[in-house]
Amino acid sequence: MKDSLRGRRALVTGGSRGIGLAIVEALAAQGADVVFTARGAGGVADAMVALPSGLSVRGAVCDVADRAGMAALLAEPVDILVNNAGVIQPIGRLAEADMQAWAENLRVNVVAAVSAIQLALPGLVARRGTVINLSSGAAQKPMEGWSAYCAGKAALAMVTRCLHLEYGAKGVRAFGFAPGLIDTDMQGEIRKSGINPVSALPRASLRPAAEPGRAIAWLCTPDSDEFVGQELDIRTPEIRSRSGLEPLA
Repeated sequence: MKDSLRGRRALVTGGSRGIGLAIVEALAAQGADVVFTARGAGGVADAMVALPSGLSVRGAVCDVADRAGMAALLAEPVDILVNNAGVIQPIGRLAEADMQAWAENLRVNVVAAVSAIQLALPGLVARRGTVINLSSGAAQKPMEGWSAYCAGKAALAMVTRCLHLEYGAKGVRAFGFAPGLIDTDMQGEIRKSGINPVSALPRASLRPAAEPGRAIAWLCTPDSDEFVGQELDIRTPEIRSRSGLEPLA
Protein backbone atom coordinates (compact mmCIF):
# COMPACT_ATOMS: atom_id res chain seq x y z
CA MET A 1 0.00 0.00 0.00
CA LYS A 2 3.07 2.22 -0.05
CA ASP A 3 2.39 5.59 -1.74
CA SER A 4 -1.14 4.44 -2.54
CA LEU A 5 -2.46 7.95 -1.77
CA ARG A 6 0.21 9.95 -3.58
CA GLY A 7 -1.28 13.15 -4.99
CA ARG A 8 -4.41 12.98 -2.82
CA ARG A 9 -5.39 15.79 -0.46
CA ALA A 10 -7.03 14.92 2.85
CA LEU A 11 -8.71 16.81 5.68
CA VAL A 12 -8.94 15.11 9.08
CA THR A 13 -11.00 16.81 11.77
CA GLY A 14 -9.77 16.52 15.34
CA GLY A 15 -6.42 15.26 14.12
CA SER A 16 -4.07 16.48 16.82
CA ARG A 17 -4.16 13.44 19.12
CA GLY A 18 -5.41 9.92 19.61
CA ILE A 19 -7.15 8.25 16.69
CA GLY A 20 -7.16 11.48 14.69
CA LEU A 21 -3.39 11.84 14.88
CA ALA A 22 -2.94 8.18 13.92
CA ILE A 23 -5.18 8.75 10.88
CA VAL A 24 -3.14 11.80 9.87
CA GLU A 25 0.10 9.85 10.11
CA ALA A 26 -1.26 6.83 8.22
CA LEU A 27 -2.65 8.91 5.35
CA ALA A 28 0.51 10.99 5.05
CA ALA A 29 2.70 7.88 5.20
CA GLN A 30 0.89 6.68 2.08
CA GLY A 31 1.72 9.90 0.28
CA ALA A 32 -1.35 12.06 0.92
CA ASP A 33 -1.09 15.78 1.61
CA VAL A 34 -2.93 16.07 4.92
CA VAL A 35 -4.48 19.00 6.74
CA PHE A 36 -5.85 18.39 10.24
CA THR A 37 -7.87 20.54 12.60
CA ALA A 38 -7.33 21.19 16.29
CA ARG A 39 -9.09 23.59 18.65
CA GLY A 40 -5.92 25.33 19.77
CA ALA A 41 -2.44 26.22 18.59
CA GLY A 42 -0.93 24.06 21.32
CA GLY A 43 -2.64 20.99 19.92
CA VAL A 44 -1.32 21.73 16.45
CA ALA A 45 2.21 22.24 17.75
CA ASP A 46 2.18 19.05 19.85
CA ALA A 47 0.90 17.01 16.91
CA MET A 48 3.55 18.32 14.55
CA VAL A 49 6.25 17.37 17.05
CA ALA A 50 4.76 13.89 17.49
CA LEU A 51 4.57 13.13 13.75
CA PRO A 52 7.56 11.63 11.91
CA SER A 53 9.56 14.04 9.82
CA GLY A 54 9.20 14.17 6.07
CA LEU A 55 5.41 13.87 5.90
CA SER A 56 3.25 16.38 4.04
CA VAL A 57 1.10 17.53 6.97
CA ARG A 58 -0.26 20.88 8.09
CA GLY A 59 -2.33 21.67 11.16
CA ALA A 60 -5.02 24.34 11.32
CA VAL A 61 -6.62 25.88 14.39
CA CYS A 62 -10.34 25.46 13.74
CA ASP A 63 -13.36 24.34 15.75
CA VAL A 64 -15.20 21.87 13.51
CA ALA A 65 -18.47 23.54 14.49
CA ASP A 66 -17.22 26.84 13.01
CA ARG A 67 -18.71 26.65 9.53
CA ALA A 68 -16.83 29.72 8.25
CA GLY A 69 -13.52 28.30 9.44
CA MET A 70 -14.22 24.92 7.87
CA ALA A 71 -15.32 26.60 4.64
CA ALA A 72 -11.96 28.35 4.45
CA LEU A 73 -10.13 25.04 4.91
CA LEU A 74 -12.28 23.36 2.28
CA ALA A 75 -11.97 26.17 -0.26
CA GLU A 76 -9.35 23.97 -1.88
CA PRO A 77 -11.05 20.69 -2.85
CA VAL A 78 -10.11 17.50 -1.02
CA ASP A 79 -10.04 13.88 -2.12
CA ILE A 80 -10.52 12.57 1.42
CA LEU A 81 -12.60 13.90 4.31
CA VAL A 82 -12.35 12.11 7.65
CA ASN A 83 -14.91 13.27 10.19
CA ASN A 84 -13.04 12.18 13.29
CA ALA A 85 -13.66 15.04 15.75
CA GLY A 86 -16.11 14.03 18.46
CA VAL A 87 -17.01 14.26 22.12
CA ILE A 88 -18.39 11.72 24.62
CA GLN A 89 -19.80 14.13 27.19
CA PRO A 90 -22.26 14.43 28.82
CA ILE A 91 -21.92 11.06 30.50
CA GLY A 92 -24.84 10.44 32.82
CA ARG A 93 -28.31 8.99 32.97
CA LEU A 94 -31.09 10.81 31.16
CA ALA A 95 -32.64 12.31 34.29
CA GLU A 96 -29.28 13.89 35.16
CA ALA A 97 -28.29 15.08 31.70
CA ASP A 98 -27.38 18.71 31.16
CA MET A 99 -29.44 19.50 28.06
CA GLN A 100 -27.05 22.20 26.87
CA ALA A 101 -24.20 19.69 26.93
CA TRP A 102 -26.47 17.08 25.34
CA ALA A 103 -27.24 19.41 22.43
CA GLU A 104 -23.56 20.37 22.14
CA ASN A 105 -22.67 16.70 21.73
CA LEU A 106 -24.92 16.45 18.68
CA ARG A 107 -23.69 19.79 17.37
CA VAL A 108 -20.12 18.48 17.31
CA ASN A 109 -20.71 14.81 16.51
CA VAL A 110 -23.44 15.22 13.90
CA VAL A 111 -24.13 18.76 12.72
CA ALA A 112 -20.48 19.72 12.30
CA ALA A 113 -19.78 16.51 10.38
CA VAL A 114 -22.73 17.09 8.05
CA SER A 115 -21.62 20.67 7.52
CA ALA A 116 -18.11 19.53 6.58
CA ILE A 117 -19.54 17.01 4.12
CA GLN A 118 -21.75 19.66 2.54
CA LEU A 119 -18.84 22.07 2.18
CA ALA A 120 -16.59 19.38 0.70
CA LEU A 121 -19.13 17.80 -1.66
CA PRO A 122 -18.47 19.83 -4.82
CA GLY A 123 -14.81 18.82 -4.72
CA LEU A 124 -15.57 15.27 -3.64
CA VAL A 125 -17.90 14.79 -6.59
CA ALA A 126 -15.40 16.30 -9.03
CA ARG A 127 -12.55 14.18 -7.67
CA ARG A 128 -14.55 11.03 -6.88
CA GLY A 129 -13.47 11.41 -3.29
CA THR A 130 -13.90 9.51 -0.03
CA VAL A 131 -15.76 10.43 3.17
CA ILE A 132 -15.14 8.45 6.33
CA ASN A 133 -17.36 9.16 9.31
CA LEU A 134 -15.98 7.82 12.60
CA SER A 135 -18.70 5.59 13.95
CA SER A 136 -19.00 3.43 17.05
CA GLY A 137 -20.65 0.31 18.36
CA ALA A 138 -22.76 2.85 20.25
CA ALA A 139 -24.47 3.67 16.95
CA GLN A 140 -26.08 0.23 17.07
CA LYS A 141 -26.28 -0.59 20.77
CA PRO A 142 -27.59 1.64 23.60
CA MET A 143 -25.12 2.22 26.41
CA GLU A 144 -26.10 3.37 29.88
CA GLY A 145 -25.07 6.97 30.48
CA TRP A 146 -24.26 7.68 26.82
CA SER A 147 -27.64 8.80 25.48
CA ALA A 148 -26.20 11.80 23.61
CA TYR A 149 -23.24 9.90 22.20
CA CYS A 150 -25.36 6.90 21.14
CA ALA A 151 -27.97 9.16 19.52
CA GLY A 152 -25.29 11.16 17.71
CA LYS A 153 -23.43 8.15 16.37
CA ALA A 154 -26.69 6.53 15.26
CA ALA A 155 -27.59 9.73 13.43
CA LEU A 156 -24.16 9.90 11.80
CA ALA A 157 -24.54 6.30 10.62
CA MET A 158 -27.73 7.30 8.83
CA VAL A 159 -25.94 10.32 7.34
CA THR A 160 -23.39 7.91 5.86
CA ARG A 161 -26.17 5.89 4.28
CA CYS A 162 -27.89 9.00 2.93
CA LEU A 163 -24.61 10.27 1.49
CA HIS A 164 -24.09 6.97 -0.29
CA LEU A 165 -27.67 6.95 -1.58
CA GLU A 166 -27.50 10.49 -2.93
CA TYR A 167 -23.91 10.70 -4.17
CA GLY A 168 -22.57 7.17 -4.53
CA ALA A 169 -23.59 7.07 -8.17
CA LYS A 170 -21.63 10.29 -8.67
CA GLY A 171 -18.47 8.64 -7.44
CA VAL A 172 -18.39 9.71 -3.78
CA ARG A 173 -17.20 6.83 -1.58
CA ALA A 174 -18.86 6.96 1.86
CA PHE A 175 -18.00 4.79 4.85
CA GLY A 176 -18.91 4.63 8.50
CA PHE A 177 -16.05 3.17 10.50
CA ALA A 178 -16.10 2.00 14.12
CA PRO A 179 -12.52 1.98 15.46
CA GLY A 180 -13.16 -0.29 18.42
CA LEU A 181 -11.91 0.25 21.96
CA ILE A 182 -8.79 2.35 21.55
CA ASP A 183 -6.45 3.81 24.18
CA THR A 184 -7.40 7.51 23.93
CA ASP A 185 -8.22 10.45 26.19
CA MET A 186 -11.91 9.75 25.58
CA GLN A 187 -11.48 6.31 27.12
CA GLY A 188 -9.93 8.04 30.12
CA GLU A 189 -13.11 10.11 30.51
CA ILE A 190 -15.18 6.96 30.26
CA ARG A 191 -13.16 5.19 32.97
CA LYS A 192 -13.58 8.17 35.32
CA SER A 193 -17.36 8.07 34.89
CA GLY A 194 -17.76 4.58 36.34
CA ILE A 195 -20.94 4.13 34.27
CA ASN A 196 -21.61 1.02 32.13
CA PRO A 197 -19.26 -1.92 31.47
CA VAL A 198 -16.93 0.01 29.14
CA SER A 199 -15.78 2.17 32.06
CA ALA A 200 -14.58 -0.95 33.86
CA LEU A 201 -12.29 -2.12 31.08
CA PRO A 202 -8.61 -2.02 32.11
CA ARG A 203 -6.47 0.30 30.04
CA ALA A 204 -4.23 -2.65 29.14
CA SER A 205 -7.12 -4.20 27.21
CA LEU A 206 -7.44 -1.23 24.82
CA ARG A 207 -5.98 -1.31 21.32
CA PRO A 208 -3.42 1.19 19.92
CA ALA A 209 -4.62 4.13 17.81
CA ALA A 210 -2.33 3.07 14.97
CA GLU A 211 -4.75 0.24 14.11
CA PRO A 212 -7.73 2.41 13.06
CA GLY A 213 -5.30 4.80 11.40
CA ARG A 214 -4.00 2.02 9.18
CA ALA A 215 -7.48 0.67 8.43
CA ILE A 216 -8.78 4.10 7.45
CA ALA A 217 -5.85 4.66 5.10
CA TRP A 218 -6.82 1.37 3.44
CA LEU A 219 -10.45 2.49 3.11
CA CYS A 220 -9.21 5.44 1.05
CA THR A 221 -7.88 3.08 -1.63
CA PRO A 222 -9.78 1.25 -4.41
CA ASP A 223 -9.09 -2.06 -2.65
CA SER A 224 -12.01 -1.28 -0.30
CA ASP A 225 -14.54 -0.44 -3.03
CA GLU A 226 -16.75 -3.43 -2.27
CA PHE A 227 -17.49 -1.99 1.18
CA VAL A 228 -18.56 1.49 0.01
CA GLY A 229 -21.74 2.75 1.67
CA GLN A 230 -21.44 0.45 4.68
CA GLU A 231 -20.91 0.77 8.42
CA LEU A 232 -17.71 -1.15 9.14
CA ASP A 233 -16.12 -2.32 12.38
CA ILE A 234 -12.39 -2.78 12.89
CA ARG A 235 -13.09 -5.91 14.92
CA THR A 236 -14.52 -7.74 11.89
CA PRO A 237 -11.97 -10.40 10.84
CA GLU A 238 -12.26 -9.61 7.12
CA ILE A 239 -11.73 -5.88 7.66
CA ARG A 240 -8.67 -6.57 9.81
CA SER A 241 -7.23 -8.98 7.27
CA ARG A 242 -7.88 -6.78 4.24
CA SER A 243 -6.39 -3.71 5.91
CA GLY A 244 -3.27 -5.58 7.01
CA LEU A 245 -4.04 -5.82 10.72
CA GLU A 246 -3.33 -8.87 12.85
CA PRO A 247 -6.32 -10.99 13.97
CA LEU A 248 -7.69 -10.29 17.41
CA ALA A 249 -6.98 -12.91 20.05
